[in-house]
Amino acid sequence: MARKKREAAPKAANPSNAYIEGAGLMVEERITETLRKNFMPYAMSAIVSRALPEIDGFKPSHRKLLYTMYKMGLLSGARTKSANVVGQTMRLNPHGDAAIYETMVRMARGNESLLHPYVDSKGNFGKVYSRDMAYAAPRYTEVRLEAIASELFHDIDKETVDFIPNYDNTMQEPTLLPASFPSVLVNANVGIAVSMASNVCPFNLAEVCETTVALLKNPEHDILSTLKGPDFPTGAFMLSDEEELRKIYDTGRGSVKLRSKWNYDKSANCIEVTQIPYSTTIEAIMEKIVELVKVGKIREISYLRDETDLNGLKLTLDLKRGTDPDKLMQKLYRMTPLQDAVSCNFNILIAGMPRVMGVREILEEWIAFRTECVRRRVYFDLHKKQEKLHLLEGLEKILLDIDRAIKIIRETEEESEVVSNLMIGFGIDNVQAEYVAEIKLRHLNREYILKRTAEIEQLRKDIAEMEDILKDVKKIRKIMIEELVKVAQKYGKPRRTLFYDLADEPTPENEDDTPDYPVHLFLSAEGYFKKITPQSLRMSSDQKLKEGDVMTQQKNATNRTELLFFTDQAQVYKTRAAAFDDTKASVLGDFVPVKLGFDEGERVRYMVATEDYSGFLLFCFANGKIAKIPLSAYATKTNRKKLANAYSAKNPLVEIIFITEDCDILLRSTNNRAVVFNTAMLLPKTTRDSIGVQVMMLKAKSAALDSASVLNAEQLENLKKYVVKNIPAAGGIAKDLELNGQMTL
Repeated sequence: MARKKREAAPKAANPSNAYIEGAGLMVEERITETLRKNFMPYAMSAIVSRALPEIDGFKPSHRKLLYTMYKMGLLSGARTKSANVVGQTMRLNPHGDAAIYETMVRMARGNESLLHPYVDSKGNFGKVYSRDMAYAAPRYTEVRLEAIASELFHDIDKETVDFIPNYDNTMQEPTLLPASFPSVLVNANVGIAVSMASNVCPFNLAEVCETTVALLKNPEHDILSTLKGPDFPTGAFMLSDEEELRKIYDTGRGSVKLRSKWNYDKSANCIEVTQIPYSTTIEAIMEKIVELVKVGKIREISYLRDETDLNGLKLTLDLKRGTDPDKLMQKLYRMTPLQDAVSCNFNILIAGMPRVMGVREILEEWIAFRTECVRRRVYFDLHKKQEKLHLLEGLEKILLDIDRAIKIIRETEEESEVVSNLMIGFGIDNVQAEYVAEIKLRHLNREYILKRTAEIEQLRKDIAEMEDILKDVKKIRKIMIEELVKVAQKYGKPRRTLFYDLADEPTPENEDDTPDYPVHLFLSAEGYFKKITPQSLRMSSDQKLKEGDVMTQQKNATNRTELLFFTDQAQVYKTRAAAFDDTKASVLGDFVPVKLGFDEGERVRYMVATEDYSGFLLFCFANGKIAKIPLSAYATKTNRKKLANAYSAKNPLVEIIFITEDCDILLRSTNNRAVVFNTAMLLPKTTRDSIGVQVMMLKAKSAALDSASVLNAEQLENLKKYVVKNIPAAGGIAKDLELNGQMTL
């Protein structure tokens, strides 16, 4: 879009007023350009500085909070009020006290969100498995750092990581924490950025450390052999699926299936659920079970209650007499969040760039990060030891003639010349001379100086060793291995999430959970359908219909009955009686074309209700042909809702008749002829849109089949003269045919 400008205002006459170039101009630009300039910086900020974790396992909000607690001295000593920590953290994280406290709650031991909490908490911090259990206000709760948090700040004061100014440039904060174990995989981390998200599931600390050590020793190590799978704080059981785990380990994406842990109390006839999937809550489970009980899909439960207390989670389900608890739990696993899937999306920031990585790649990145931390720590220690050695070497030279050093200091007239005179007298540099000059008078004795200079040899050995470490990455990795082994021994815990195999459980039966009860089905000529229970029909049987509409079909069936609606466009729509709500005779009912999504202008011709797709359909066409199609031809393995070519559309359809067994049929033509034949004369056609077999001969050009109806035994006796033994047949004149309203539909 071209830019349009209005004439700018003239420059101010007063030279003291600075002229702003472009002031007063109105510029039009594309909205895409505006979005690029304004939205992209926000999106990048959310991705890089807020929502995604980095290789140390923390988002900025977590890191700022933990570092603040570290600087407050909360690694040791008594707890302090959470409000104090929140207030101090605002010096680094200006996003409000509520957001900071919520971050603390998730990292607290009391909330149980993390396998290895970093915050030792006292008070009510809510529970990760409860949606409605609210945490207490920060003025009531107390916190300090857990012991494992010391591993996050291991040698942070030795320049192991970079520091940057905080938002108002009043203090420094670390860009990363030099964690001595792969914390990025040990604790769960969920983040939603702009156009991307991250969901890192937790793994067992001991297994992660063992796997990292194995990778340090052998880059080709099979990760699955030591890292068995995710380990969740809420426990439960995980499906043992090696293929899916390898996919997650290789690509960083996938999902794991979790199911609740339960036990059966025979004396009380109840099921006690004690562990649930990490991705759900106890309230969500209870709501789903109540919903299923209300609609009748679960009838085995008489009562359920939440018995969670200080001992942990417990959901109790009271069972009705005779209920098999194993079968009920299999049903609940299928229908409720008692079995759920946890998705994995290992999207992590590496050097400020988001990357979706598998477990191997994450550990390789962490090894590279930790290697640099150890290298910087060794270099820091080396530099300190070199400085100390340099000072002691100067002190060693003074040892040769202490009296001379004292004499130089005494004879120096000006204080500013003491250092320079010592440098000249003993051949030492400025730093060494400053150190010697600052020695207290009480320490100017041979014993003190000998003790200090005794460290020189050890310092030289340490410096040589550190220089070797900096030159050899294998020695750095040996240090990392030792640290990982110590962390695993000190903080490692048994797995909480155990495994289950589908081969170990009974094969689930294909049970139909649809409530089953008798119903009456009604279909009108206009296409209105009603499903009425016998009780409701007994109370009122007067059917409400639109003006001019009539009931054409009535069936006794059950709620599980399969329904097939044939239309005037040679299509059939399949559903179940359960898909329609129970109603009353005093309402119009459901309009089938709308309910089932018919094509425009499509109308219902016929309804078939079946339980097992037995029987046959007779399609009677105007040209006198009839197609006998088994109802089983409309049964499909997949749950298809619509079938095209349900019958032949080459000739006008006169009638559809459903029969369960062969019977006698009366055909009448428009030129008043009649034929009675038995359907056993027709061979079934497996092709649904078969054109059929000629049954009635229509000699007159204008003649056509007019009607078809099923005869009972009495009607057949009265119409014996129209019975034919072979087809096709022309039939007889039907002038004296008396139907009495009994042979028409």
